[in-house]
Amino acid sequence: MTFFTDYTNLVLIAIALISGALLLWPVIARRGRGGLSAAEATQLINRRNAVVVDLRAAAEFANGHLPSARHVEFAELQAKVGQLVKNKSNPVLLVCPTGQHSNKAARIVRDAGYAEVHVLEGGVNAWQQAGMPVVKQGAVK
Repeated sequence: MTFFTDYTNLVLIAIALISGALLLWPVIARRGRGGLSAAEATQLINRRNAVVVDLRAAAEFANGHLPSARHVEFAELQAKVGQLVKNKSNPVLLVCPTGQHSNKAARIVRDAGYAEVHVLEGGVNAWQQAGMPVVKQGAVK
């Protein structure tokens, strides 16, 4: 018990705990953002029936979007967030052109009570660069 009462040992323990927390911080911070690659997003959609929400403008959505994506413009998200999915425990995948709006939207969707919210890292641009299909005017491209 004298180990814990020695001031020098307490300082060393505190330094070890703080350095350990700082080493884990990037992992914890990335986990909260939920950025998924195109391959991970495909698995989430196929295996867990994730609902894909496209946050782009209507013209961008019409030019090509992920199969089975629902369109809700980013500006309208706050008003329509309650209508995204009936079951709030279903995974939600947010998509925008580059992933920046999706990260902002993820906070709004989480605050609305959705349990599992993910962002497509790199957005639709990364999806297309990975060679994944997009739907344009009713046809898969």
